[in-house]
Amino acid sequence: METVTGSDLLIEALQKEGVEIIFGYPGGAVLPIYDALYKNPIRHILTRHEQGAIHAAEGYARISGKPGVVFGTSGPGATNLVTGIADAMMDSLPLVVFTGQVGQNVIGTDAFQEADVIGITMPITKHNYQVTKIEDLPRIVKEAFHIATTGRPGPVVVDIPKNISADPVVSIQDDEPINLPGYQPNVTPNLLQVQKLVEAINQAKRPLILTGAGILHARASDAFLEFVNQTKIPVVSTLLGLGAFPASHPLAFGMAGMHGSYAANMAICEADLLINIGARFDDRLTGSLAHFAKEAVVAHIDIDPAEIGKNVKTPIPIVSDARLALESLNKAEYTTHSFEDWVAHLKDYQEAFPYWETEGHGAITPQTLIKLIHEKTNGEAIVTTDVGQHQMWTAQYYGFNQPNKWVTSGGLGTMGFGFPAAIGAQLASPKDQVVAIVGDGGFQMTLQELAVIKEFNLPVKIVICNNQTLGMVRQWQESFYEKRYSESLIPVQPDFVKLAEAYGIKGFKVEDVTELSQQLETALRLSEPVLIDCRVRGEENVTPMVAPGKGLHQMEGVTP
Repeated sequence: METVTGSDLLIEALQKEGVEIIFGYPGGAVLPIYDALYKNPIRHILTRHEQGAIHAAEGYARISGKPGVVFGTSGPGATNLVTGIADAMMDSLPLVVFTGQVGQNVIGTDAFQEADVIGITMPITKHNYQVTKIEDLPRIVKEAFHIATTGRPGPVVVDIPKNISADPVVSIQDDEPINLPGYQPNVTPNLLQVQKLVEAINQAKRPLILTGAGILHARASDAFLEFVNQTKIPVVSTLLGLGAFPASHPLAFGMAGMHGSYAANMAICEADLLINIGARFDDRLTGSLAHFAKEAVVAHIDIDPAEIGKNVKTPIPIVSDARLALESLNKAEYTTHSFEDWVAHLKDYQEAFPYWETEGHGAITPQTLIKLIHEKTNGEAIVTTDVGQHQMWTAQYYGFNQPNKWVTSGGLGTMGFGFPAAIGAQLASPKDQVVAIVGDGGFQMTLQELAVIKEFNLPVKIVICNNQTLGMVRQWQESFYEKRYSESLIPVQPDFVKLAEAYGIKGFKVEDVTELSQQLETALRLSEPVLIDCRVRGEENVTPMVAPGKGLHQMEGVTP
């Protein structure tokens, strides 16, 4: 019988799952695993910080639909992954994260680089394991991938003590089917509930659909477009749902929520039937719940039953994968009222209250920057962002017409996410143009990953929307703290162009709006990584806005 190590069993199990890329960073507790990886064809991307690894894995998962796989060592290696694990949990991204652990003989003794990874990650994972017997490794890996990718996707952590990965064992072939009696996610809709929704649509006069990321995770955009074309119901989107429905479609009324369009928010306020497909009803979308969709009967299609009725009373719940639910809805017969007057009413809002911007007077406005990126990429690029003002301007102005082109941190709102996520997105889809639009604050949290795009010559374009402030913090201080800009201004910055050049990457600095178009075109044409430092006006605010505690109908800054 062949003798192998626990690490050999792990790598063999990853191959059986079809893993092609691992993002990670080695350390003492995972040395046996990295040694086993050394002689294996699975590609490993060495990021320069564990946070870069896990955000890259998130970008890879978001674009490929496959689970992102991460390796980290024990103690600080594992804790550096925590932000990304929480981020993936909030945004329903499938990750399988392997952390090293100190040997079983010293667990609980405050050993060198020991941390209670199970205790730390239990509230922010879909499930986690600590391997206690080497013979369990193949089964646990198989279960981890199954849990991460079925039902509502999410992160799973597998913590492996060093002796488990290093010790020899007789080779194990695990051919048993997965047996998890306590985990049986429902993905098929109840047809009686589907019929209830069909009847509600037939009776409605002002129906509205809210699209969430659940449509994108289910790869259900085609089925959704068929549903909308059949029923003629207008559509609004969450931040993470952008691209699930073409922004240029005549029934599209844009993003709803805190920085959504006035038309989208008023549509929610005035609808008599609100059909939520794959969204969480989070507070940035709803504003004050006391005022949310007060005239509407709410239907909610979601694969996670825990989300239905959590924040908003839901008379028509449908627990299901979005694609399967839409396929059932597309088979139904609709005897609806004409919604032409309702759609025309929303068009009036849309035309009277579009997004607006102040005159730049020669300076680059963020809005102009985003619109030019859209123009130069034909709106077809994969776009990643951090969180903050640049994220909201990108959501408002890029106009996503295709599914699975938008990668951003929605639920957790993680600074430093956008650039490493772009690395994962580019590896998932090498033929696509990938543009990372980042703020100067967030970029400085993970910019060490410039080394990765240089090492692998990934043609990611990094566009820094540089206003020399923590823009959204500054905006809130202006609006709610009487312009006391406590620690939100960043007067000292690195020379980002020289910084890029230090990593062997081309860099451009653009300060004049007359140079912007040509510089963007030049950068996007190059088949190599490029950094563009765009100096935009620092005092620009994101408008319109629903202030904290207000209802969607109480938007401010709707007009100049």
